[in-house]
Amino acid sequence: MVLPRLSITLDRFSYPDGTAALSDIRLDVARGEFTGILGANGSGKTTLLKVMDGLIRDYSGKVLLDGADILKLKPREIYRKVGLVFQNPDDQLFANTVFEDVAFGPRNMGFAEGEVTCRVEKALDQVEMVEAAGKNIHNLSYGQKKRVCIAGLLAMGHEILLLDEPTAGLDPVGEQRMMELLASLNRDYGVTIIMATHSVDLVPLFLHRLHILDHGRITTSGTPEEVFTSPEALAAVRLRLPHVAELFHLARHEDRLPIDDLPLTIGQARQLLTGTFFTEREKRH
Repeated sequence: MVLPRLSITLDRFSYPDGTAALSDIRLDVARGEFTGILGANGSGKTTLLKVMDGLIRDYSGKVLLDGADILKLKPREIYRKVGLVFQNPDDQLFANTVFEDVAFGPRNMGFAEGEVTCRVEKALDQVEMVEAAGKNIHNLSYGQKKRVCIAGLLAMGHEILLLDEPTAGLDPVGEQRMMELLASLNRDYGVTIIMATHSVDLVPLFLHRLHILDHGRITTSGTPEEVFTSPEALAAVRLRLPHVAELFHLARHEDRLPIDDLPLTIGQARQLLTGTFFTEREKRH
């Protein structure tokens, strides 16, 4: 039996004032999985990521990292494997230059300077920021700063990345490039990725598995195709269908078009429309 990289069985976590933040969380993340925690603002996504990273520890339940209780591991044992990228990169970056910021983690872990340099160069290459190594952090764009944050974790050898709204604050092109970067890290380097987001349109293109979080509870889990089935169900948790799926849902229910499956991406929609077009043309001839 292959153990999940992360296994969360969380009965309850409450804020100091007694407000329940998370409850009845049952969540496994397999090795090499690209999974998403999807929820509206205030649903508990960031809190759940902090539990996975060991930053929040006073919960009722158990979080296992490669089968070991995270509360019984030393911080160094956790941070050799798992790292959290904050939503705002300015909360995470502190050195003057890109190289120095990415090098901080490996140096703190006790690696020799030659090994530190190798790790930094490799990490910057993975996030396509090699040419920015000598740049001042303050001269980077918002998206570049997010890439440097990811590089800092990769340089420490992290095999599991937790990302809090990685596309927040980016323009549409920046969003696409960030998701392509994460997909490449997952596909080409085997990095396990858990991403908290409320961006429903990007999810079907990249994620293997999806968990809907609402008011601190997971309401639905599955592939994007399994989760995005009904606009009514998503509206109940303050979310919506991807725009493409919403268009075809309206065409099916309001325009009575013979559509069986809801496409979630433009590529899927194009295949459906092309197949329908040729079928109708063949009928006419």
